[in-house]
Amino acid sequence: MNIQILHLVEGARQAKGLTVVIDVFRAFSTACFLKANGAKRIIPIADLKLAYRIKQEHPSFVLIGERGGKKQPGFDLGNSPVQIKDVDFSGKTVILTTSAGTQGIQNARGASEIIVGSFLNAGAVIRYIQKKNPSTLSLVCMGHEAVTPTEEDTLLAEYIRSVLEGNPIDLSDAPQRLRHTSGKRFFNPETQDSQPEADFYLCLERDRFPFVLRAEPISLDAILSEKGSIDFTDGPFFELKPLYP
Repeated sequence: MNIQILHLVEGARQAKGLTVVIDVFRAFSTACFLKANGAKRIIPIADLKLAYRIKQEHPSFVLIGERGGKKQPGFDLGNSPVQIKDVDFSGKTVILTTSAGTQGIQNARGASEIIVGSFLNAGAVIRYIQKKNPSTLSLVCMGHEAVTPTEEDTLLAEYIRSVLEGNPIDLSDAPQRLRHTSGKRFFNPETQDSQPEADFYLCLERDRFPFVLRAEPISLDAILSEKGSIDFTDGPFFELKPLYP
C-alpha cells in the first residue's frame, strides 16, 4: 500500500485512490456526532452561498457550520461537537459547511473513494482501510481554515499510517502537546461561545464511534430545485453515509 500524507486544498486536489479527508478540529468530529444522534442525511457543502440557498429552499433542513470558527448569521448551530452532542437530529437533513473539512471533500476530485476522518472514529477508519486494502491511500490534512497545516490533523494522519504499517505511535501525550500548539485557541476566554474548551478534549477522544462516513455522490438537483442566478462552484456534491467496518 502506497500511503501519502497531503495537506490543505492543494493536497486534496492531489489525492488519489482511497482518500481520507481529515478535520479533527472540528468538522468531522461534528459530523460523527450528527450521525450518531440520528441525522438522516448529512450533506457537506463547501460554498457558503449555496448552503444558505439550500436552507432558504428547505427551511426544515438544519444548517450547521462556521466561518472563521464562528457560527454564521442564520445558522441553526455552529461547528461545535460539545454543543450538539446531546441534540436529537433524528430524521433531520443536515447541511454542514465549514472553512476546512468540507473544502477538502469538494476538491478531492481525483480520489476513487472519499471517507472522512477524526480521532472519534479513527479505529473504524483504520479497519475500513485494512478491509479495502487499496494500492494507494491518500490522507489529506485540511488544517486550520484550509490555509495553515495543523498538528492535530497531521498527528491523526501519522497515527493511521503507523497502525497500518504495524508500528502504532503513542498518543498518550497528544492533548498536552496540542494544547500548546494548534489547540490553544480553545483556551481563549474570549471565544468560549464559539470554540469552547470542551471541544478540544471531545475532539481528541479516540474511537468513540464504530462507523466511517463515506462521501457518496449526489446531484445538486437532489437538494436544490431552483438554482436561480447564483454562480455556484461546480460539483461534485456528496452525502456522508455511515459504514460499519
